[in-house]
Order: sequence, then structure tokens, then C-alpha cells
Amino acid sequence: MPYRQILYHLVFRTKYSIPALDLEHSEKLYRYIWGIIKNKNCKLFQINGIEDHIHLLTDLHPSIALADFVKDIKVASSLWLKESGDFPNFVGWGKGYCALTYAYKEKEVIMRYIKNQRIHHHKESFKEEISRFFRDHHITDDGYFWKDD
Repeated sequence: MPYRQILYHLVFRTKYSIPALDLEHSEKLYRYIWGIIKNKNCKLFQINGIEDHIHLLTDLHPSIALADFVKDIKVASSLWLKESGDFPNFVGWGKGYCALTYAYKEKEVIMRYIKNQRIHHHKESFKEEISRFFRDHHITDDGYFWKDD
């Protein structure tokens, strides 16, 4: 049995950054994504977002590649969002995603940050947030995160 402690803060956005994630129904989406993650033997510690993007704090089972994990979440949730009827403006997820790793001792801070997304975005736009993440984590922004085609 492998032992691991891999925490990922994942962020992905709607295609064209359309504000399509109706906050009134977002808890249903979050429960659906939690089910996907649970079925992959991973743990979801926190999920939240606003109309055009979501944040997740999750661990990653060592048998799963990060790119496959994110792809599976995006594909399954995209189908569910389109079929649910609660998100009529949803056309898909953007191509890119942001994945940041954190030490387990930072878990509570990141959970609180994600939990407070709706308050946070009254002060900082999503583009400013992603730019700050890239700067703080020394990620070169090649523009792929914002690609949609």
C-alpha cells in the first residue's frame, strides 16, 4: 500500500468564462463532483466557486495521473451540467486548469480560502486571482489557461 499526502488546489473555468454556474444550484454540482472524486479513491476537502469557475482542494491517489483526474472530472461534470437543466447557459469547461500543490499543514488555510470564494471575488477578479496564483507559484503564463478552442 503506497502512502501519500498529495494536496492539490485545482481551479478550472467555464468555456469563454461564461457565468453559467448558477449559484442557486451549485451545491448539486459540488455533490456530483464529490462523487466523481470519491469513486477515484481520492478525498475532496473543499469545493466552491462563483458563476464562471470553481476551486477544489483534493488529494490525489497515487494510481491516478493529475491530467486524467482533471479530465475525468471535467468530462463527467460537463455532461451532468448539460443534462441537469439547472445550468442552461453552460456550454463546457475551458481547456486549461490550474493545479497547485500544498503541504498538508496548509490544508485549513486553503480550505478557508476556497470556502470564502464568493466574498473574495468582491475584491479581486478571477483574472487577477489566476495571475496572482501564477506569480506566487512561479508559473509562466503562456495563455493556455484562457484558451477555449
